[in-house]
Amino acid sequence: MNQPNNLRALTLAQRDRLTDQQRHKKSERIAATLLASEAVLSSFSIFIYVNFRSEVETVSLIRSFLKMGKQVSVPLTRVAEKRLDIVLLEDLDRDLAPGYCAIPEPTEEVAEARTISAEELDLILLPGSVFDERGGRFGYGGGYYDRLLASIPGATRYGLAYELQVVKQLDLQPHDQILDGIVTEERLITFPKRPLEQL
Repeated sequence: MNQPNNLRALTLAQRDRLTDQQRHKKSERIAATLLASEAVLSSFSIFIYVNFRSEVETVSLIRSFLKMGKQVSVPLTRVAEKRLDIVLLEDLDRDLAPGYCAIPEPTEEVAEARTISAEELDLILLPGSVFDERGGRFGYGGGYYDRLLASIPGATRYGLAYELQVVKQLDLQPHDQILDGIVTEERLITFPKRPLEQL
């Protein structure tokens, strides 16, 4: 197992050991920080993942964004094309069904009617396995988010993570995309926009 995969596996194992109560409490703190952030307050169109397994919980955040009048979209995984489609969400309970790897995703019917262009996004909130204090991120190995972020360099991108997922420095590759911020239960870290080679 190479170093990135090893670090991914170790960190995800740690994340999986959090109890439901710990995850919920940490996720609530992350949501409170995010909802008060300039990134959210100044954005209209927000793209956010729907949490799965031990990821930072996003369902209450999504409900808050909808109540605030934000345009909320979520990913639909297109495995054959190795891409994420961006689908507007109107009703959490009606619009989603188990999709790729049983992740809650928009139904095909919803996607047909409400897929939007990446250029419409102001803010992208993404999951990951490990993050670093320079804005680096390891995902889950598929490259889906890296490809999406590369296609819209202008959108603000924040990672949502538990503090245990943040390390000093990751060994990043040229295709790895840099984030503008990371929100954990303890802090909001923001980074100046700069290319990987300038980190």
